[in-house]
Amino acid sequence: MIGRLNHVGIAVPSIEAAKATYRDLYGVPESAITETRELPAQGVKFAFVNVANSQIELIEPLGENSPITKFICFEVENIYEARDEMVVRGARVLNEPRIGAHGTPIIFIDPKNSDGVLIELMETPKAAHG
Repeated sequence: MIGRLNHVGIAVPSIEAAKATYRDLYGVPESAITETRELPAQGVKFAFVNVANSQIELIEPLGENSPITKFICFEVENIYEARDEMVVRGARVLNEPRIGAHGTPIIFIDPKNSDGVLIELMETPKAAHG
């Protein structure tokens, strides 16, 4: 049911410090690191580090009530079908589909269903189809 690994999200106390680590320690070019943006509805700031075969999403809480932890994101063809299938399989889906940082619908699966790891399911971006 799940598709390719799209990105791994890493909760960090400071996106700017994490960007510097990827740039200065690991040699990621500045052009491969996106500008920091905010998603107030989800309580986070985010930026992407683009690597050869995937992305690392750096996530910083926007406040003390931010729900972020480490997570893994998988692509699915249809977010609504994936949500329904997760429920049938006994998973607790934490939200209704909403637009995520990639501009495509996402849902989250309760970490209790995945050995303590928050799983994000993301509808495959339409540009990836062609």
